[in-house]
Amino acid sequence: MRNSMPSVNAGSMADIAFLLLIFFLVTSMIPNDKGIARDLPQPCPPGAECNIPIKKNNLFAISLNEKGEIFANNEITNIEDLKEKLKDFIDNGGDESCKYCKGEKFPAFSDNPQKASISVSIHRETPYQNFISVQDEIAKAYFELREKYVIEVLKTTSENITKEELKKMQEAYPFRVIETDF
Repeated sequence: MRNSMPSVNAGSMADIAFLLLIFFLVTSMIPNDKGIARDLPQPCPPGAECNIPIKKNNLFAISLNEKGEIFANNEITNIEDLKEKLKDFIDNGGDESCKYCKGEKFPAFSDNPQKASISVSIHRETPYQNFISVQDEIAKAYFELREKYVIEVLKTTSENITKEELKKMQEAYPFRVIETDF
C-alpha cells in the first residue's frame, strides 16, 4: 500500500474565482454621489455682448475666507443671518418697477429681483461644509421668495403650478449667482 496524500484538483479554481468576481461586480450597487444642482451658463454666442456691467447696488457680495468666515457685503456675518440678508437684498424693489416686491426700497440694495446678482468668492482653503452651507442659504432665500410669489401673485400653490406659472416665477426671481475663487 502506498502512502499518497489526497489532493484537490485546482485547475478550475481560477475559473471559479473569475466567475465569482464577475458576479459580484455585476450585482453590487455603486453609490451615486450627487453634487450641487446648477445649470452652467451657455457660451456667449458669436457677436453678442455678454459682459453686461452690473451696478454696484445690484450686486450682493459674499466672501468666504480660509477659516470659513462669511463676509456679506464686506461685513462679517453668521450663516443664520445670511438668508434674511439675501431676501432683503433681492426683494428690495429700489427702482419701484417691481409691483410684487415687499422690500424697504433701500438705495444701496437691488433695483429689482431681475437685476439682483449674488457674487460668491471662495478662498481655495475654505472648508467645503461652509461653502455648501452658503449655497444652501442662497437656495433657501430664492425658494422662499419664489414660494411667496406663487402664493401671493399667482394665487396658487407650488404643488399646483403650471409650466407657464413656473416660467413666470423664475422670471420674477431669476437665480443669478456668480462664483469665483481667490
